[in-house]
Order: sequence, then C-alpha cells, then structure tokens
Amino acid sequence: MKLERLIGILSILLQQQKVTAPYLAEKFEVSRRTIQRDIEALCQAGIPLVTEPGTKGGVSIMEGYTIDRTLLSTSDMQAILAGLRSLDSVSGTNRYVQLMEKLSAGASNLLAGDAHILIDLSSWYKTSLAPKIECLHEAILSARKVSFLYYAPKGESVRIIEPYHIIFHWSNWYVWGWCELRADFRLFKLGRMVELKMDEPYTKRIVPEPDFSNERIFPAVYQVKAKIAPVYKWRLVEEYGLESFVEQPDGTLLFSFGFTDKRSVVGWIASFGEGAELLEPAELRKDVLAFAENIRKKYMQS
Repeated sequence: MKLERLIGILSILLQQQKVTAPYLAEKFEVSRRTIQRDIEALCQAGIPLVTEPGTKGGVSIMEGYTIDRTLLSTSDMQAILAGLRSLDSVSGTNRYVQLMEKLSAGASNLLAGDAHILIDLSSWYKTSLAPKIECLHEAILSARKVSFLYYAPKGESVRIIEPYHIIFHWSNWYVWGWCELRADFRLFKLGRMVELKMDEPYTKRIVPEPDFSNERIFPAVYQVKAKIAPVYKWRLVEEYGLESFVEQPDGTLLFSFGFTDKRSVVGWIASFGEGAELLEPAELRKDVLAFAENIRKKYMQS
C-alpha cells in the first residue's frame, strides 16, 4: 500500500539521513518513477525533502524538521506501534519504539493511547535468540555467509548459508537462505542453530519466496485416525482445530490428521499415555506397542 511505503521511506530517511531514489526503488520493489511520485506526495503533505543531484547526492529530510502528526491518524500510529513493540520483545531493547517516537515527534499523546493489542515474539530462549537475530540481520545487510552447527531430527551437521530472510512463523523464528550443503534454499530453525559465525561475502541470488504450505513443509505421509479421551479435547482444539475430530456417542473423540513420519505418529500417540488409541494406519500399532514396551523394560530395570 502507498501509505505503508511512505511510512517506510520516512523511516529510512530518519535512520540513514540521505538515500538515493534507485536505492528506495529497489528496497520497495517499485519503479524510480513511483518513488519520485512518493517524494512529491511527502512534500505535498508538508514534509520538506531535499533532493541533491550528483554522485554524492540523494534524498534527505531538511535538518531540524520534526514530522507533522497530521500525516498519520491515531489508529495508524497505534497499529504501527504494536508491530514495533513486538520487535522489541525479541531484541530486548527499545530500539523500534524509539524509532516510533521519531516518527511521531511532537505528537507523543498518540503513543500514550490505549494498547489493546500486545504482541510478544520472544521465547523461552530469549537470551540466546536475540544475538542470533542480530548476527543474521547484520549478515543479510552486508551480504555475508553464516556458518553454524545445526541440530536436526536426523542428526547434527555444520552448515554454511547465504541468509536472505528472518521469518517468524508457526510460533518460532527461522532463517531462509541458500544452503551450500544442499545446494538449494532451505529453512532453518533458529532454536536449533548454535555457534553462529559470519563468513565471507556472497553475491546475492534471485530469492524465491519461502513456501510455507503444509504440503511443502509437512507433507502428509501417514493419514492417522485415533480415539482420544474426552479430557484431551482442549489439546486437539489447540493443536489441530475443532475440525480435526468428531465427538462419538460414548464421548470419545475420533481424531483424523496427516503426519509426516512414523516417529511423529508414535511419539504423539504416546504423549497421551493411556488416553489415546491409534486406529490407523494399522501397521503402526505395533510400533506404538514396541515404544511402550521399551519404556516398561527401562523402568523395570531400575
């Protein structure tokens, strides 16, 4: 949207003081002509932008000017603030709220309004998360490779990637980048990454958007049907939604869903203890039995 782009241009100018029109066009993926129209629109809104020609020229805000509060409404400012506060919840700083204060200079009452939306993107491992995000962010801006040790279900491996996007999805943080080991774009979970180090520079590639569809990330290899005790209805609703089960006449819940691998199926059924029974696939019932038997043996030995 144009308004969002105008806000973005102002944000960049406040942080970098002077930028070129080609830089803004590439940043917002629009034409230079569009950026020129945006600059004209900002000037018409009463924000004095100075354009200097030449190799050292660019676009900047007139020194000493504070942004007029009439550019954004109260609801606009509060919506932006909610998003910026969510970023501060990850970094543990007030960096983005301070940016908002610059955007709303002279209109501090807009920031003091009722906050009905509170977004906290931090995690249980917040202390280790913030440095990872900072490292990856710096690497993306400077086009530097990142090496790290990665812990995955199939084992540990040292990876070197060209990072392109930091993503918050499925209640977790990920980095999307070109993996040298796989010679393809991959999604890496930050919680599984340790010993991050910036490496040599890289030449940026054409980057495809990450595909977050269930078919791509969690392909349904096993179609599971299970009978779940009523006491766990809350869990099915929270994890898979109301449509994932049908309540039976005896009160039990007939659950249906697709799982990616056998280990996930067995572990998920076992997590209910005696409160779940796997019905399908029938061939995995013996795996659940073997899992339970191994636990029994382990505790019998102690």
